[in-house]
Amino acid sequence: MCREQGSLLHEFIYHTGMRRPVYTFFLIYLFITPLCADVRVATFNIAMGFEQAGQMRAALESGNHARLQGVATVLQRVRPEIVLLNEFDYDPSVDAAGLLNDNYLSRGSNPIRYEFHFRAPVNTGVDSGLDLDGDGETGGPGDAWGFGHFPGQYGMLVLSRFPLAAEPARTFRDFRWSEMPDASMPVHADGTPFYPQETWNRLRLSSKSHWDLAIDLDGVELHLLASHPTPPVFDGEEDRNGRRNHDEIRFWRDYTDPAGIDWIVDDGGAVGSLGKNKRFIIAGDLNADPHDGDSRAGAISQLLDAPWIDASCVPSSTGAAEASREQGGVNTRHKGDPAHDTADFNDRYTGNLRIDYLLPSAGLNVSRCGVFWPVAGLLDDDPSGVSDHRLVWMDLEF
Repeated sequence: MCREQGSLLHEFIYHTGMRRPVYTFFLIYLFITPLCADVRVATFNIAMGFEQAGQMRAALESGNHARLQGVATVLQRVRPEIVLLNEFDYDPSVDAAGLLNDNYLSRGSNPIRYEFHFRAPVNTGVDSGLDLDGDGETGGPGDAWGFGHFPGQYGMLVLSRFPLAAEPARTFRDFRWSEMPDASMPVHADGTPFYPQETWNRLRLSSKSHWDLAIDLDGVELHLLASHPTPPVFDGEEDRNGRRNHDEIRFWRDYTDPAGIDWIVDDGGAVGSLGKNKRFIIAGDLNADPHDGDSRAGAISQLLDAPWIDASCVPSSTGAAEASREQGGVNTRHKGDPAHDTADFNDRYTGNLRIDYLLPSAGLNVSRCGVFWPVAGLLDDDPSGVSDHRLVWMDLEF
């Protein structure tokens, strides 16, 4: 399953920002040095931003939606075998993966196709019937189980060139936040609960969903753990979104803990966590930067510092470092290494952040990782800015 040498040349050019005069040397090096990376995994928040149901379907069927064309170009250049797409609206009435393959990914001079996929309902836009945002009313986007204007908004899609394993996928869309021991329950400044007890008992933890997908890599099983925790903003002093983001991230730490957890129940009623000696990779826009931004202190460190998770390969790009330097603003006050940024946000209020992650289990052989963020002017037609997030990739050897 070795990746072809030409693909590695594309990787080096597009992901490191190497300037053209030194391409020749590296090209010679590639073709005399055997490099092998079995499987490339990626995560990409494509930020479709549709505000009405049916718009995703129309875009997929048209074959000419500019953002989807840009997304396709990114995937065609980076060529991951497995990719999680965040903010890909869920619409059960349409064969989304088929249309994406046929109308976008299979077109152009460098086509790619994914024969396998997974999608499932998410909490965004699904009305809870409760007043979850505390405005005294019900029925608004803030009162959905996950913020959204219609069911399926900000959904997820997994594309794979490898089949899903025989064991069924586990989803945790319905898992209740209150069932997590020592949950970070939102409280007012005086210490009283933000949510009435009845509401707290019913509130779901996942703003979209948490998925455990076992993928069969020619006889080797890899668990893709996919999610998209809520942004830790757009709330008040109770920090309900920051606390929810923290615990959505914590869910994966507890789920992957080799010691085992008995309070986790999936949507099918099965009890228990991932278990020992499982190969996994946590993927998604986790909306938490280790040094900057508005997430609660230590939110992402719950994963980065877990001894059974290998966070040693930190995806980076020269394009991110360049963008931070040239955009200035809040970026100049950030503590984190700008080369590790994965999202290009407003430079007056937020700045660029590292919030998109691929975190493999300890023991997996990681050969390379990076962020598809070329330096300005490197590509004649740079598709990387099609979203305010950049695709993050990681190569695993088996």
